[in-house]
Amino acid sequence: MDYFLKNKNKELDEFSKIFPILMNDIIYELEIQSFPKESIQWIETMLKANAFGGKMNRGISVLHSLELLKENCKLTSNEIFHAQILGWCIELFQAFFLVADDIMDQSITRRGQPCWYRQKKPNSQDFVGSIAINDAFLIESCIYIIIEKYFINESYYSKILNLFHKTSFQTQLGQLLDLINQPNRGDFSLFNLKRYNQIAQYKTAYYSFYLPVALAMLIAKINYEQAFSTAKDILLPMGEFFQVQDDFLDCYGSPAVIGKIGRDIEENKCSWMICQAILNGTPEQTEKLKKHYGIDNPSDVEIVKKIYDEINLKKVFKEYEDKSYNLLIEKIKSICIHVPQGVFLKLLSKIYKRDL
Repeated sequence: MDYFLKNKNKELDEFSKIFPILMNDIIYELEIQSFPKESIQWIETMLKANAFGGKMNRGISVLHSLELLKENCKLTSNEIFHAQILGWCIELFQAFFLVADDIMDQSITRRGQPCWYRQKKPNSQDFVGSIAINDAFLIESCIYIIIEKYFINESYYSKILNLFHKTSFQTQLGQLLDLINQPNRGDFSLFNLKRYNQIAQYKTAYYSFYLPVALAMLIAKINYEQAFSTAKDILLPMGEFFQVQDDFLDCYGSPAVIGKIGRDIEENKCSWMICQAILNGTPEQTEKLKKHYGIDNPSDVEIVKKIYDEINLKKVFKEYEDKSYNLLIEKIKSICIHVPQGVFLKLLSKIYKRDL
């Protein structure tokens, strides 16, 4: 086995070992409140089902970033543990948004499994269904139970809370933009790159890229505001780049590889793909897209994808990806003064050419 793959698997194993500790913390919190056994079992099953199955890149990025921030110092066991805990808080943060997002989008699979609301209840043949709405709230609440237990005596405790609350608000705003930016079918008036980039920034970039690095900076006791501003200036465009990749994979990626069945076309989403098709297509192609985009029917989806192929969106995407990558490299090298460049280069290396 390749050395780097071995190392990555070891990292995942070490990171995964933290989850049972945090699960026990949650269970203990419920037990001291004399919570019913079957309810505790539900929460345990629900957390395991939704916290695992992904690549855990966001969670592991906290430790990676901390290592690079303190490149000349060996991390203490406490620093490593704290980075892993906050990494799991990000994984739970993502889980609660995905549970809710799948309900709102009526998604079918997530991480290669049926979405949580489409799974069977523990010890039952009935589906979880709308209970998943409350489960999303519960997952979010678990984050703050964990943070209080392990960080209440740290000088940066309030900053962690503030960061999670702000990021939650930003992500919710992004979700709102995504949902209300689906006009009546055939109306492309809201489909433009300016609106798209705003959705990508708020829905994805803040929690997927800025949050892990900002948390690592807090553990490293970096206090000057300019460092956080620099990180944001680099990481938000990186998050937009990531979301464009996600939209491309939604259309052209294999469900077996990306872990979900893409539904942007069926759901009339303001995706990068449709924005580019409108920009690059002929008036005739645009009119045809208006007739078939946003219809949950395989034949209509096929027509839309055929037009994408005619416009050669694969080529448009490749040109965008290469250009964006080079611009990000330039930005990292030019403005990265207060934070080591390696922090950002590591994140960029994880997503460039991913699953393509």
